[in-house]
Amino acid sequence: MEVVAGCYEQVLFGFAVHLESKASGDHEQKWTPVADFTHHAHTASLSAVAVNSHFVVTGSKDETIHIYDMKRKLDHGALVHHNGTITCLRFHGNRHLLSGAEDGLICVWDAKKWECLKSIKAHRGHVTFLSIHPSGKLALSVGTDKTLRTWNLVEGRSAFIKNIKQNAHIVEWSPRGEKYVVVILNKIDVYQLDTALVSGTITNEKRVSSVTFLSESVLAVAGDEEVVRFFDTDSLMCICEFKAHENRVKDMFSFEIPEHHVIVTASSDGFIKMWQLEQDKKVPPSLLCEVNTSARLTCLGVWLDRGAGAKGSHRPAAEMSPVSKEEQPKSSGKESGDMAQEGERPCKPSVKKCGFAGVGNKPSKGSSQVSARKRKMVGVLEKKKRKKNKIRIMQ
Repeated sequence: MEVVAGCYEQVLFGFAVHLESKASGDHEQKWTPVADFTHHAHTASLSAVAVNSHFVVTGSKDETIHIYDMKRKLDHGALVHHNGTITCLRFHGNRHLLSGAEDGLICVWDAKKWECLKSIKAHRGHVTFLSIHPSGKLALSVGTDKTLRTWNLVEGRSAFIKNIKQNAHIVEWSPRGEKYVVVILNKIDVYQLDTALVSGTITNEKRVSSVTFLSESVLAVAGDEEVVRFFDTDSLMCICEFKAHENRVKDMFSFEIPEHHVIVTASSDGFIKMWQLEQDKKVPPSLLCEVNTSARLTCLGVWLDRGAGAKGSHRPAAEMSPVSKEEQPKSSGKESGDMAQEGERPCKPSVKKCGFAGVGNKPSKGSSQVSARKRKMVGVLEKKKRKKNKIRIMQ
């Protein structure tokens, strides 16, 4: 088990969590986080992280997605398709990754070959969040164009567009996919899948920064405050709240392993904390362990060995239906929701066999940070060439 967290300081932290028995004959286990690695691959703050059973991927304001092979502890390369801050990343099983960014695109990636299978012009503004249905056949996205969009992932097209009054910044499916929530500032609208209508609204005291379903009816909510609250999505009532940090909670992740249901929180105070959830969610969780990164944390994930019976809260097990290239419609490039086929070759990462920087060790040579700088320099040179060509044409 490895907790990974990104921060404003451009670093990805990795902490291996060891479970040890407290004493002979004692069934309780001691959870001990040990610093495993730090990796400085991005050239700007990290904005998103996603995990599957093999890889961790991170998105950043430097417009790149970096891939880390967690089993071999290698930097696996970078994906450079987007033009804008990467705002959201979601794996579906081990076959596909979905990414959203401020360029309005949602990209579907083959998580084996790391090719861009589809590039969808999803929103007229930024894509702020996306969530994949447990079946893998649908996805929801929200953006700065005040729309909630449903996507048919089998055919790679827009299935439904709903106009909402304000810009939503979070959308999340429940574990069984029978409901979903849409977050606008401190309001959480609960939708039923069968009617696609709001069944109720939960109001948090402060702006919501992260949500995660603990069960089909219990939603954990963190905001711009030190408190985490559990809400019943049927009664819309707060059933539990506890002080998790000394500063605002930025992200949460929940998972299940045998005999444990755990929620992990990351805060601007630099701490990552792991909490043991009780069977009765009305009872506040107990602290298992904590670690201080001394950084301003932004995003969080937990890498688990899926073969060991581990179950992530919002990482469904079913595989997404593959999309053949013959099914891709031609791009008009005009209307949001159409497929944006740029006619480019699939985006393959340049695979670098760079080890992570171990704690207390010097960073490995050949860092992908250098390649990111090169890409930016190439972009600047290309812009200068285009400007010179325009001047010549005008003359």
